[in-house]
This record gives sequence, C-alpha cells and structure tokens, in this order.
Amino acid sequence: MIDQKITIIGGGNLGGAIAFGLIKSKQIQPSAITVTRRRLNLLEKLQEQGVKITNDNVEASKNADIIILAIKPYQVLEIIQEIKPVLNSNQILISLVAGVGLQKLEEVAGSDVQIFRAMPNTAIAIQESMTLISTNVKSEELRNLVLHIFNQLGQTTIITEDLMAAATVLASCGIAFALRYMRAAMQGGIEIGFGAEMAQFITAQTVKGATGLILDSGRHPEQEIDKVTTPRGITITGLNEMEHKGFSSSLIQGLIASFNKIEKG
Repeated sequence: MIDQKITIIGGGNLGGAIAFGLIKSKQIQPSAITVTRRRLNLLEKLQEQGVKITNDNVEASKNADIIILAIKPYQVLEIIQEIKPVLNSNQILISLVAGVGLQKLEEVAGSDVQIFRAMPNTAIAIQESMTLISTNVKSEELRNLVLHIFNQLGQTTIITEDLMAAATVLASCGIAFALRYMRAAMQGGIEIGFGAEMAQFITAQTVKGATGLILDSGRHPEQEIDKVTTPRGITITGLNEMEHKGFSSSLIQGLIASFNKIEKG
C-alpha cells in the first residue's frame, strides 16, 4: 500500500487520469489524494470517489508527502513560487511538465526539495501508462518510492534527463500516433466491408495482440512480421504498398518533427 498523502496540482486530463488510476490500483485510499483545479465542478466525479478537491494550491501542498504538478509548461514556475513557502525537505515534488528541466525546477523550488520529472501518457487512467522518470535525487529509497507509485499505473523506467524530450515524443505523443494508426485501419476496415463498431473492435484487439506479442516475447517486430508474410502473399503486398506511400518514413518524420518542436521550445 502507498501510505503517503498525494496532492495533484492540476486536475485536467492528465492529473485526473492519475487520480483515477491510483484509485483503481487500490493501493491508496482515495481520501489520501487531493486534487486542485480552479473550476471545482469539473472534479465532482473524483470527489464522489472520496478524493479531496480544492482550488487552493498552497493549502493542498502544506501537508502533502508527494506533490505532482500536472499543469501547463507556462504555469509551472509560477505555481512552484506560489507553493514554495510551504515546501520542505521531506516532500517529493514530481513535475509532469515537458520542456522544464530539473535545474530550473530546483532553482525555483529550492535545493532542499526532492525533485523528479516524470513523463506518463493518458493510458495511466487504465493503469497501462509507459512512464519515464528522471531525477538528481540520490536516495535509492525515494527513487524506489516514486517508481512504486507509477508502477501502479503501468510500466516505468528511469532515464537520464537528456532523454526526457525523446521520452515525451515516443511515450506521451506516441499514444496519439498509435491511435491515429488505429483510426486509419478502422476507416480501411469500413471501406472493405465492416461496420464502424466491428471495424473498431477488430482493429483495437489486433493492435492489443500485436503489442502483447512484443512485450511477452521481447522479439523485434520484424520477426513477428516475418511469420505472416508468405512469398507473393497478401500481407507483403499490403506492407509494400504502405511503404511505397511512405508509411514508416512518415511516422519517423512525425516523431522527429515533434522532438524538434520540444527542442526549439
């Protein structure tokens, strides 16, 4: 069980997803979670689950063991300044904000606070996120605690901070890229004869199966592709047509474009 009190500043899509994911994990009491947002009416579903809600960031941070910043990049430094008077060296501050590094966070929050950066994706709401974490904290106990929390919400790994921009693109933006593939496959399924609901179901389960093959076996995707590409077969015909139209190249270029957007600010 997670015994710490957790405050999530920013109860939008990501912050709300984390709260719901933690509740679903049954590893923390809902009453140990506080979520802040200006418009409290948008947090009513969390309140119904037993989560504390407030629009007072300072009050919410005062007695928290762990503070998660699920806010926009332009808000993060201002909000850290707002809560700084109540921060102490026993607290863990976790920023989910892209593009704001540990050094800048430490400059504003102070060197006493234990600071982590984490980059999850919205699958955290169903406990299937891929969360990448970086930190300058040396304590193995604190690092393991943060990993334990996010492990309730999917898979985690610690990376060096110089890879956080790439992590944002591959894991966080990657959800949207994968869903766009699914939408395209579903549209193709409709064109070749399936109804929309059936095409969506078949596509989703097929993607889930493909993902499971890779995660369970650890094999390279091409090894699994080879199993279904017979000589002069229908699969290789479709794959080659997609490649002629730039399928892999478009995806790679999209990843690089998103990465460059982060790097250039």
